[in-house]
Amino acid sequence: MSALITCRFTVCGLPEPNKDHAIVMARFARECLEKMNHLARKLEVTLGPDTAELAIRAGLHSGPVTAGVLRGDRARFQLFGD
Repeated sequence: MSALITCRFTVCGLPEPNKDHAIVMARFARECLEKMNHLARKLEVTLGPDTAELAIRAGLHSGPVTAGVLRGDRARFQLFGD
């Protein structure tokens, strides 16, 4: 998983290709959305009604990527795609 500001990117099929990558990622995205909705409802009870507005979004992309470690102030693993 990699971060871009407040976004997270997750990859399926690395380092070995996975023929079902789209299905795997769609199920993962759906599970994340369901868990976030459950958590927001649970937090609403203890933190108040505005907490119910917490949400996440999911998007899917399929295609080739290049990956590597970027050096600098903080070395980090990074993915690049079209």
